[in-house]
Amino acid sequence: MRLTRRDLLLGAAALGLAACGRSKPQARELELWTLQLAPKFNPYFADLLGAWTRLHPDAPVRWTDLPWGSVERKLLAAVFARTAPDVVNLNPPFAANLASKGGLADLTPLLPADAAGRYLPAVWEACRDPDAGQIAVPWYLTVRLSLVNRALLDQAGIAAPPTRWDQVPAFARRIRQRTGRYGLFLTTVPDDSAELLETLVQMGVTLLDSKRRAAFDSPAGRRAFRFWSDLYKEGLLPREVVSQGQRRAIELFQSGDLALAATGAEFLRSIQTNAPRVAAVTEPHPPVTGVDGTANVALMTLAVPRQSQRAQDAVDLALFLTNADQQARFAAEARVLPSSLEALALVRAELEQEVPASALERQIRQARLLSASTLDRARVLVPALPGIKRLQKIIYTQMQRAMLAQVSPDQAITDAASEWNSYARSRWPETDSNS
Repeated sequence: MRLTRRDLLLGAAALGLAACGRSKPQARELELWTLQLAPKFNPYFADLLGAWTRLHPDAPVRWTDLPWGSVERKLLAAVFARTAPDVVNLNPPFAANLASKGGLADLTPLLPADAAGRYLPAVWEACRDPDAGQIAVPWYLTVRLSLVNRALLDQAGIAAPPTRWDQVPAFARRIRQRTGRYGLFLTTVPDDSAELLETLVQMGVTLLDSKRRAAFDSPAGRRAFRFWSDLYKEGLLPREVVSQGQRRAIELFQSGDLALAATGAEFLRSIQTNAPRVAAVTEPHPPVTGVDGTANVALMTLAVPRQSQRAQDAVDLALFLTNADQQARFAAEARVLPSSLEALALVRAELEQEVPASALERQIRQARLLSASTLDRARVLVPALPGIKRLQKIIYTQMQRAMLAQVSPDQAITDAASEWNSYARSRWPETDSNS
């Protein structure tokens, strides 16, 4: 068929119109997932992401906030369906678990050369995986304090709360005998808080050796297992520690049934709101630690799933969210601490100069100042280790058996070590050949 001049002109016009229609394609949004920050921080994120979009109009962000209890299931499902977000808010244990399955990108080649120097060294190191590299960027953190019900301590004739674990049994016993309440709460629910693992480390227990085999079946480990199981069997821990998570500790504290809640300064606001009478007699004190005085940091991070098609933009967004200005602002609004060195200096200076307008604000300021000072001797006690969630489940399950007198504490820790080593040999068999 022979094309006329008119056919060629019409075809050219059609191609031109089609090209005009494709000239400004819609930029694909970056997907950002966070944990339990909405709706409280909706205005903060609207302002933050608006500023990002003005700087990066070709990389708009869609923000999704998830409840704490659903993030692991939803993220694993998204990875399986190849719909994972570009940036996701994780804690170090879950980040390590996902990285060990190949789910997270190594950020090392995507980060600027000076990135590590912007953050607290201990928390930056907690974002490294021995095999997968730099799997996350530190975001915000909390330092566990001892929030103490002064009325219960006075009733029990106790001048000050314990500061070392070896002081806890006498404290818990006296609170129980004099008040009928409990001294403290520590969950052994496997998928909840890692606080039990952290206390083991503070008690001198080495969790794993260099070959990822169990190191906790040791004299220190056996003492720690006996410590917690004896407290439970003596009735000095609430019965619910084997069935309910750490949230139950806050509920018991708010109801006046717990003398000491090991938690962060950020929980003071909810205690003030939910239990004003208890808040009025609450005092922040330094955390309970081991003999070396090392406290625990609870860290939140930002990671980039390996599936992200815009990994560099995702890293840039993570660095934007965690820069000094943004971290200082978020720390003030959320009553947490920043991981950025520059932001931490700003927060400390503001707290020292702050003049609280009420007793409630003075209480929060006191707790946050104590948190900031405690940070100098704090670290992430259970860092990002492959299989750490499996290890937690094994140890917690065996601790429950010891508490419920199903097995002796020594047998429980032996069984835990055997179960972990069986898992480790199947997952990392090559380590045995190097022994």
